[in-house]
Amino acid sequence: MSDKTMSAQEAVGRLESGMTLGIGGWGSRRKPMALVRALLRSEITDLTVVSYGGPDVGLLAAAGRIRKLVTAFVTLDSIPLEANYRAARESGAFELMEVDEAMFMWGLHAAANRLPFLPVRAGLGSDVMRVNPGLRTVTSPYADELSGVREEFVAMPALRLDAALVHMNRADRLGNGQYLGPDPYFDDLFCEAADAAYVSCERIVDTAELTKEAAPQTLLLKRSSVTGVVEAPNGAHFTSCAPDHGRDEAFQKLYATTPYAEFAERFLGGDEHAYQSAVQAWQKEQHQ
Repeated sequence: MSDKTMSAQEAVGRLESGMTLGIGGWGSRRKPMALVRALLRSEITDLTVVSYGGPDVGLLAAAGRIRKLVTAFVTLDSIPLEANYRAARESGAFELMEVDEAMFMWGLHAAANRLPFLPVRAGLGSDVMRVNPGLRTVTSPYADELSGVREEFVAMPALRLDAALVHMNRADRLGNGQYLGPDPYFDDLFCEAADAAYVSCERIVDTAELTKEAAPQTLLLKRSSVTGVVEAPNGAHFTSCAPDHGRDEAFQKLYATTPYAEFAERFLGGDEHAYQSAVQAWQKEQHQ
């Protein structure tokens, strides 16, 4: 068993342009924002991004890094529409594959289990098939015991990932990851569906500490599916990472109402330490 700790820059340094990149979290909740910011500081582009989208998608879209987006939604939660995503989509900046939330989940399940697809009822009877003409249906080889009918399903293709980025509350140096909030947000599936997975966390702790004050069920990520671990306190900012911190609603409002170029110049120009310092300076201004 090896020490998998690395910096955010080292993790991003293992990524390449043209990759299919999965980003964990959900909307504006527990997003690996420190890793996303490190990605924005790199020259990596032409990405296929797979995400239950939030500001991760918005920032990458505004920076012109996305070639194709696979998603079920893109939202800031308390602000329903992600402004940067909306602007990029309206301008036709990238290709979009928009599917039902359950279809997205089964696509990750299929990839995690190395299956080409999984059958799912979600999407039938909706416009999902119309806006995604590449999707196919499949007929069950087994007839229903009562009706004798062989049911038709959507054949959701596997969402295979070259790499995944997720954020946890705690992790050890071996790659075991723990969430302490109300929802796992499918981050384990993102890691298992990927060839390489990079986990940022609020704090790295000894393995024994992971279950000292929390149930074993909170150990969401297995070290076998994790490539690298990055300690990034407040690394989900400005999204929530309960119970360590809530969503920074004031800063999220600033992000949503500030042109990307202006926002990037003030907050994204330096390293992660510079970002956190710039945020603290802005917060201090608001209280003067």
